[in-house]
Formats: sequence, C-alpha cells, structure tokens
Amino acid sequence: MATTTLTKADPSVEYAARLEHVSKSYPGPGGQQLVLDDISLDVAPGEFVTLLGASGCGKSTLLNLVAGLDRPTAGSISTDGRPALMFQEHALLPWLSAGKNIELALKLRGVPKPERRGKAEELLELVRLKGAHGKRVHELSGGMRQRVAMARALAQESSLLLMDEPFAALDAITRDVLHDELTRIWAETGLSVLFVTHNVREAVRLAQRVVLLSSRPGRVAREWEVDIPQPRRIEDAPVAELSLEITEVLRGEIRRHGQH
Repeated sequence: MATTTLTKADPSVEYAARLEHVSKSYPGPGGQQLVLDDISLDVAPGEFVTLLGASGCGKSTLLNLVAGLDRPTAGSISTDGRPALMFQEHALLPWLSAGKNIELALKLRGVPKPERRGKAEELLELVRLKGAHGKRVHELSGGMRQRVAMARALAQESSLLLMDEPFAALDAITRDVLHDELTRIWAETGLSVLFVTHNVREAVRLAQRVVLLSSRPGRVAREWEVDIPQPRRIEDAPVAELSLEITEVLRGEIRRHGQH
C-alpha cells in the first residue's frame, strides 16, 4: 500500500467546519426567497456527518456555502483550511487520463511537476485503482470514475471533504462497494466529512451523526448520533431500525410543510 500524504484532521483544532446562524436567500418573483434559515452546525475534526433532507431543502446550497462557492446572506462560516468538494457528477476532464485529472488538482495546489505522477499513483492506489493512471475517462465504469473523482478531491490535501450525493447515480451494488471504500478511506486518513444525501439508509450506513434539514426554508430539524459499530451494512438490523425512525421524522417534516 502506498503511503499517502494527506492533511489529516488535527484533534487540537476546535472544529473542521462551523456554521453560526447561517441564512441564505435568493431573489425571486415575489421578492427574496429564503432557502436556509438560521442554521448553526459544527463538524468536529475527524467527524463524519451526513446532511439529510427532502429534495429542495437546501442541502446542496449549504454545502456550496461551506465550500466557499457562495456567500451566506446572514451568519458566518469558518473552516479549518480550504475544503475539498466532490459532486454527484464526476466532472472529470474527458481529454485527460485518470491520473492526469488527479495531477491537474496537484498542479493547482502547487505540487512540483516531478512529484505529481507519484502522488497521483498513490491516490489511485488509495481508492483501489492501482494501474489506472493512463486510462481515459470513457474506459472507466461509473464507479471507477467516482473513485477517480474521490482521488482528485483528496489530492487537494484538505482536512475537510464535502460530498454532494456522490453515489446517487450509481447502481445499488456499486454504491454499496463505494460506501465500504469511503468508510475505509475516512478511517485511514482521519478526514472530516460532510456528506449530503436524500437517502436515509445511506446516511445511517456512513455517518457518526445524521443532521436532518426541514423542508424549505431549510432549518436543522433534528440530529441523531449513530452509535452503530463500523463496518455497517445497509441491510443490518440496527441500520434499518434507525433509518425507519429518521424516515418517520422526515415524513412528518414534509407533511408539515405541505410537500409531497
């Protein structure tokens, strides 16, 4: 196994991400449309948090704010360094090989050219794609593309990884395999992870803590500590039991806001 040089979460740091009374609104036909309302949330160093909620509740908007791609209308956001962001779509450059996509991220980070190939190969090995450096994007399966996208995100050497429904487009078996891989990488690197999903079982399968947002405007409706030992499976009884409890609360939130 290659030795990676990722920036790990520093336990002496108070938080990996801190949101204090964050609100976000956008101009709309009838005036300002409130998307997020007064959200306060901490992600501890090395913590894996899933952000759950109905479609349109503002989960992706919140992740974009934490990533620094947009600014809150009110409140403040602080992070321990610059976060890395992974999207639902792999967004790989099709004219570059898998390894060159990762090397581009290394270049943007300022890694000297002679070191990039070796570091890209280390990251490909970390995501179990050893030997794939020269493969073109069209030669890779959907799961392999997401592994490359994960390696590219890790190449940014951030201690905070933001993931916006990265496995939503994959089939169930591939998604389950990548759940295992992500859990392994998180455990090996000590990264802090903020993972957005609308899949309740995925949220429980992965996280140490599940945060539920209400329907729009998104507010923190409830949180659950997930005290289930890893490794977990989607079909495990404790995962299913907690997922059912969270689903009932989510349904109540949707009904309360008149959405269906």
